[in-house]
Amino acid sequence: MASSVLKVAVAGISRCSRVALLRAHSTTASLHQGVPASLWKLGRLNHIAIAVPDMEKATALYRDVLGATVSDKVPLPEHGVYTVFVELGNTKLELLHPLGEKSPIAGFLHKNKSGGMHHICIEVDDINAAIVDLKAKNIRTLSAEPRIGAHGKPVMFLHPKDCDGVLVELEEA
Repeated sequence: MASSVLKVAVAGISRCSRVALLRAHSTTASLHQGVPASLWKLGRLNHIAIAVPDMEKATALYRDVLGATVSDKVPLPEHGVYTVFVELGNTKLELLHPLGEKSPIAGFLHKNKSGGMHHICIEVDDINAAIVDLKAKNIRTLSAEPRIGAHGKPVMFLHPKDCDGVLVELEEA
């Protein structure tokens, strides 16, 4: 019955739109059948992190050339990085530069001399519940426990091989 109502409702739109709408309807319906409600919720994009070989040059680009508001450079020795945040209105960029020789960013810059996108950070409402759930779904984390991130909140990185090649940072909102 729902299918015939949906077919009537989409009769007046283009074929491509109808196919997309029918696909979305069938996918949504099948995803919600028999799936228990999650104990945690994925939130908004918090930031995109960019590894930079020259922090002063990168900061000047966003501040002086593009006119963005940028934070001061902050050392995070527990993560082996210096950070500068660039405010964009709807999200932030996090500029990362190595702090110390064992910095994970030093290894990234060794492979990518010009720098580049390092990770994305997505907020979650309950990081511990998210970690338990994701580990149960065979998503590997890069540390055993969450650590305190640049915003003073718990964070956890998910293995890029389990996330379509993207290093994903979860941050508790």
